[in-house]
Amino acid sequence: MTLYSFFKEAHSGFRYIVIVMVLLAIVRAFMGWLGKRPYGEGNRKLNLFAMISVHTQFLLGIILFFISPMVQFSKETMKNPISRYWTVEHWVMMIIAIALITIGHSKSKKAALPEAKHKAVAVFYLIGLILISVAIMLIPK
Repeated sequence: MTLYSFFKEAHSGFRYIVIVMVLLAIVRAFMGWLGKRPYGEGNRKLNLFAMISVHTQFLLGIILFFISPMVQFSKETMKNPISRYWTVEHWVMMIIAIALITIGHSKSKKAALPEAKHKAVAVFYLIGLILISVAIMLIPK
């Protein structure tokens, strides 16, 4: 197993943990927001672990970016849809998604009311998850 294949498999497999964690955080946030439930320690920890999983995936992606043969910097990169996707599009969409999730977590920490905490997580994490899903679906086959 090469270094590239190890990180590719780790990055590919860890995405399921990220999706489950973010999805759980979104569901609990919507239940808390719409059900007017208190924002407890369980909510805070789930939201934090979801954000940590996204950041861990990002670190794996950074390593993969620098060792991947799919990432190319040449005159032909933007003309080839596969190399363009891996060199430019994938990481840009993922960074935006990670930023949205991080903003949602930060806003939930700063909000005073439980509904505002739940709403920040529900909205920002959902938009981030949608962007992650779109980026995964756009992977060239």
